[in-house]
Amino acid sequence: MPSKLISIGKASKLLGVSIDSLRRWDKTHRLLSVRNGPKGHRYYRQTDINVFLRDIVTLVEQWASAETGITPEQDVYCQTRDIFQARLEKLQSSLQRAVPSSATSLLSAIAGEIGNNSFDHNLGNWPDITGIYFSYDLGNRVIVLADRGQGILATLKRVRPALTNDGDALKVAFTETISGRFPEARGNGLKFVRDVIVGNPFTLDFETGNAHLFLKENDKEIIIASAEKHIRGCLAIIRFENLI
Repeated sequence: MPSKLISIGKASKLLGVSIDSLRRWDKTHRLLSVRNGPKGHRYYRQTDINVFLRDIVTLVEQWASAETGITPEQDVYCQTRDIFQARLEKLQSSLQRAVPSSATSLLSAIAGEIGNNSFDHNLGNWPDITGIYFSYDLGNRVIVLADRGQGILATLKRVRPALTNDGDALKVAFTETISGRFPEARGNGLKFVRDVIVGNPFTLDFETGNAHLFLKENDKEIIIASAEKHIRGCLAIIRFENLI
């Protein structure tokens, strides 16, 4: 049976991006449309939209691990903190229609903590792309954030020069109160994120450099593994599929 076709306007609402972005994606073959003639209206296969929605994690991983930084699409790119705050408010508004109010405030808080940390600790020192990648798919209950900044190891070495690898730095950031003004927000902020994750039906994948941390509800231990890809900065994937 052929896949159902939907209008470009409906596809735009489902994906949370502008119609102009969909036109660009069509031209670059990122998401192809179906045309009813050489100059006809664009339509999209529902099956293609469904696949694309599930691919939000792949897209952010590719961006964060790419050898060369590429400016993301405007719909997911927060070049400044002001843009990020505005889009965080939009996320919070959207969450209010999708999850209980208590979960709305917690998910917004941890997304805000992670995103603001990126700006706090890379200000004036972005290696290539300034700002963060921020996207979400409420249908599949996932929020993603990433930066191509200096990473946690470089940040924490300024007050913990004995740190030598990404895994140790990641564990310190999620478990210890960091003294010293410069990295304090990041170290304590990620402790707050940890507390929220383990106290609620959420999960978190957090990667920096070659280290990967996975947290879920009721986890008492921090387990660090090797990341499949080298992340040039930080990458966070927040999932809340188990939220009732």
